[in-house]
Amino acid sequence: MRKTGLLIAALALWSSMALAAVKTYQVTGPVVAFNNDSITVKKGKDNWEIAREASTKIKGELKVGAKVTIEYRMIAASVDVKEAKAPAKAKKK
Repeated sequence: MRKTGLLIAALALWSSMALAAVKTYQVTGPVVAFNNDSITVKKGKDNWEIAREASTKIKGELKVGAKVTIEYRMIAASVDVKEAKAPAKAKKK
């Protein structure tokens, strides 16, 4: 029983350390649109759509036109590795 508790505590510590290692980024601008799945912010001439979850913390009233700063992470969802092509052989003259 004690070993199981120690294992669970070790796994929780490891997973929290792994999340802390993910670099975070920020975007600031007025809210263009939002719903339960995303928030769209105007950055310069571009609209940045940032995904959100039920656990996303929001301080203040989120509404269109409100200036916000969003902290986000970029995490790979999948990686598809392609085999490199062999270099072409040089022609002899």
